[in-house]
Amino acid sequence: MKFYLFVLAGIFILQACNSGNNKTLPILGERELADRTVNGKIVQDTVYQTIAPFRYLNQDSIPVTDKDFNGKIYVADFFFTSCNTICPQMHRNMLKVYEQFKDNPEVKILSHSIDSKYDLPSRLKIYAGKLGIEGHQWEFVHGSSDSIYNVSAKNYLVAAYEDKSDAQGFVHQGWFILVDKNKRLRGAYDGTKADQVEVMIKDMQILLDEKVDAK
Repeated sequence: MKFYLFVLAGIFILQACNSGNNKTLPILGERELADRTVNGKIVQDTVYQTIAPFRYLNQDSIPVTDKDFNGKIYVADFFFTSCNTICPQMHRNMLKVYEQFKDNPEVKILSHSIDSKYDLPSRLKIYAGKLGIEGHQWEFVHGSSDSIYNVSAKNYLVAAYEDKSDAQGFVHQGWFILVDKNKRLRGAYDGTKADQVEVMIKDMQILLDEKVDAK
């Protein structure tokens, strides 16, 4: 039995209900019931959507895979370096996240370029340098168009695609997607809004304090 739970436009309502004194975050995305054996008995358990395996090249032309995010929480987003609409504001806000958790080995940021033709690793390196990013806590990654567009929709529930009718040739949403140490979706925030990013920073601390599900 599988059912789709959320569209991102409605997540703010749910997150507002889980704010305040509630110290847990919802688990977003698809879920299904599955049988598993506990103490010799078969019980039904909920299996949540997780991020599928991936492999990209980062700004240093080094392969980045899902295994690099094992045991970490991270924030994912989608952008392109020549974007002159929402991307600059998104990454100004993401810099606050980077500075807040800088050098924390349990936190990473994963920015996917949706412009596979021009945003090669060398261009991503220049872009990262302009933001003042060093090291690999914040990964800017390049992949094929199909891989990026598929992962945006299926894994992160974010619209990102090429659109020749658009002035810049691409359409993408400005969501920051929060992923926990079990690679489950735990939050979606408007990356263009500073107040939403502040909420995300607080939620990230909740995830850092959360016990990892060993199932």
